[in-house]
Amino acid sequence: MASALSDSRISTEHIPVKLVIAGPFGVGKTTLVDALSEIKPLNTEEVLTQAGTLVDDLTGVNEKTTTTTAIDFGRLTMPGVVLYLFGAPGQTRFQVLWNELVRGALGVLVLADTRRIDDSFAVLDLVESAGIRYAVAVNHFPDSPDYPPDALRKALDLHAHTPLVVCDARDPASARASLIALVEHIRELVLS
Repeated sequence: MASALSDSRISTEHIPVKLVIAGPFGVGKTTLVDALSEIKPLNTEEVLTQAGTLVDDLTGVNEKTTTTTAIDFGRLTMPGVVLYLFGAPGQTRFQVLWNELVRGALGVLVLADTRRIDDSFAVLDLVESAGIRYAVAVNHFPDSPDYPPDALRKALDLHAHTPLVVCDARDPASARASLIALVEHIRELVLS
């Protein structure tokens, strides 16, 4: 098996960039990594157990049957850059992995769900405490309420400069647009 660095699509002109996909439990992080990755993604999905229901809040995600227990990993090559995508588990019990996941990351894409907006605050606090650049992508589910961007920004208590987009994590073009918003934000901050 060839290493990612010897892949013929990746040249020395591509800058490697580590990005973390974060968000609360059941928000679509694994789905987003799967939709974007040009390689077969690594998923650490495991079946939810009865014991897990005692510690994981399934409110709003009752249909969920699996959960990420370590990371999701994928890769996406874009002009001049290779994005290495690390999906973080969403439950509080896995936050012990957080510091290792964000080490060396240039940014975080935080996924949010308007049906459970309050669940995003713990993740946003982690990202802001780490001092890492981030953008927010609201994953639109079929039964998600629609809110205008200003209302979403206010509900999430985002700074005016924080990118905020609405996406469908299942759709590669929509998911890619979310990453582009994050990468452009990082570029602006680095060049300013």
